[in-house]
Parts: sequence; structure tokens; C-alpha cells
Amino acid sequence: MTGCNAIELPAMLGDLEELVRCESFSADHAAVARSAEVVGALGMRLLGVEPETIVLDGVTHLRWSFGTPRVLLVGHHDTVWPIGSLESHPWSVAGGVARGPGVLDMKAGLVQMFHALASLPSLDGVCVLVNGDEEVGSPTSRVLIEQYARVCAAAFVMEAAADGSGTLKIARKGISRYEVVVHGRAAHAGLEPQKGVNAAVEAAHQILAINGLAASMASAATGSSVLGPPTITPTLLSAGSSANTVPALARIAVDVRVPTTSAQDHVDDLMQGLSARVPGARLAVRGGRTRPPMPPESSAELFALANRIAVGLGQRGLRGTAVGGGSDGNLTAAVGCPTLDGLGAVGGGAHAATEYVDVTAMIPRATLLARLITQVREHPVSPSG
Repeated sequence: MTGCNAIELPAMLGDLEELVRCESFSADHAAVARSAEVVGALGMRLLGVEPETIVLDGVTHLRWSFGTPRVLLVGHHDTVWPIGSLESHPWSVAGGVARGPGVLDMKAGLVQMFHALASLPSLDGVCVLVNGDEEVGSPTSRVLIEQYARVCAAAFVMEAAADGSGTLKIARKGISRYEVVVHGRAAHAGLEPQKGVNAAVEAAHQILAINGLAASMASAATGSSVLGPPTITPTLLSAGSSANTVPALARIAVDVRVPTTSAQDHVDDLMQGLSARVPGARLAVRGGRTRPPMPPESSAELFALANRIAVGLGQRGLRGTAVGGGSDGNLTAAVGCPTLDGLGAVGGGAHAATEYVDVTAMIPRATLLARLITQVREHPVSPSG
């Protein structure tokens, strides 16, 4: 339990092994519930307090709160790895590198967080939220994250650093997801194709139209060079029911990344304005915004503070970068809570067979986090605009 416990690597690695060996694929709610028990027990042992377990739509989240919340720590215990991945990607530590499904994203970040907290003499003012659905967009935990972020002076997000050197994530693009459903009319492809309305052909027109939307968004990127221009990308495509039938239905998934909320609104208008090209075809556009952008100004003061602390600790000066991927930091920043992301593990290969953690960086990162928490509790930063 807390009380200025020393941060020690063997203990951290033992806890990391326990978390990695408890698989927690986002789509398997039972596995996520088992993982929550393991994470909760770890938090109980190091923090001295049982978590509040919150189950929303079958997904298990954990919360610890000490006094009046001023600092929010956000993490997730779900992963993208299906159950059974340990067989092909077993837990291992060798040559200063830890491997295993979810080791970087983000179980090592959770371990660093708990050990950082356990090193503090007091947890007053700290709120910890570990959710179970971040990898699928935080659909059930979003309301919790926003609720606690609104009353805190800062949010620290335990996602992994941007690359192997420990770069923090100081800005993120917003995310929208769409599905364009194309309705046509079936007919026999050999006997009377002229009586059909080919949804696959209409989908081809729509893919080209969607692919060209980003060019019309060039002006929306003005003043947002850190995050770059919007991207609008058709991804998944399906059409038809059999090889000898004119397709009556097609579906197109579209991934959107934007630097500003105004760009996100503009893309939504463009997507909703898509129109059919093939006579008789109909379109239905579903979906929309899933995560707002995390602008650079939301992290500026916290990043400067973190850099001063790192240098004071004798660590290398920090670097920051803007990324296209989303996290729960998008949500905390959007409600006006100053947010610093990428404070978790240092490593690489997230979501891939090469996923790894640099274990030599675990103590320095935990120490940095502990100092950040202490500083912000004593001297809160200004809210973001």
C-alpha cells in the first residue's frame, strides 16, 4: 500500500507478467471482467483501497478516488489481442525487453501508474480510472471519463509513448467513423441483369467520391500544421450475395481523422451529402464523430512542466509529437481538462507481433509520473481553451 514505497523493477515486472498473462480482448466481456479482477487486486495491494467496480453494458471499469479529485489518471485494461494469443506471443523478458499481448498497449503503463502512486506519501486529490473498452472507442466509459475530467486540474493518460525514445503525445486528431450502406435491386446476372440496380457499381462510385473528399478539405487544415490535414479513407467493403446475382446491397466503412472540430463538422456535412450515381440506387450514411481532436494547446503547459521535471531528475529532455491515433486523452481535452498523453511505457509494435516494452525505462517513467502528480496537486495548470 502507499507510503513512499520504493519503485523497484523486479516487483514491476512481476506485476506486469500477471497482467499480461490475464488476456483481456475487448470483445470478450467475460475476459475483460477477469482482467478487471486482476487489475483491481493489483491496485488494492499497492494503493491500499479496493476500487469501485463499474459495469456498463457488460463492460467492466475500475475507479479509485482519494479526497476531492484534482488529478485524473486514465488507463485501460482491454487489448486488441484475441483470447489464445499468449500461445503464439508468450510473455517473456530478455535483454531488457518484455514481450506479450498488450504488454505495451497498455499493461506496462498500468503497472508504472500503480507503482508511481504507491511511491507517494499521500494520494489525496488523485482519481484513477481504468476502463475496459478503450480499444473499441470507449463507448461505455466515455461518460465516466468526461465526468471526472471536468472537475480535475489535469489528466495524465497512460498510453504508450509515441516511439522507442519515450516521446510524449501532445496532440491527437479527432476520429469519425462512417458506414455508407448502398441499396440496389437484385436480379439474375445472366438472364436479366438490366432489371437489377447494381449496388456494387454504386459502391465503386462512392469509394471514388469519398476518396476525393480530403482534397476539398485543404482549407480546413489552415493553422493546424502540427496535426496535418484531414484524412478520409474508405476501408472495409462488401457487396452482393452470390456470384450470379446483381448485388442488392453494399457497405463501405470510412475512417476519418481530423485536426479540428470545425474540420470534423465539415467532413460530417460532406459525408451526409453523398448522393447516388446509379439510377435507382439509394444511400444511407450511418455513424459520425467518435472522438474529438486533442489540440496542442491542451497539453502545452503540462508538457513544459514534464520536461522541467525530467531534466531535474537527470533524465533526457522530453520530446512531443502529434499523432493521428485517438485515445481517451481526446475526451479529457475536449471537456477543457489540460491533458498530457503518452506517459506510459516506452517501446514499440503496439497491436503487432513485434509489440515490446523497454523495461529499463519503466522506473524513470514511473518516477516522472509521480513528480508530475505531486507538482500539479500543489500548483494546478491553467485550463485549456
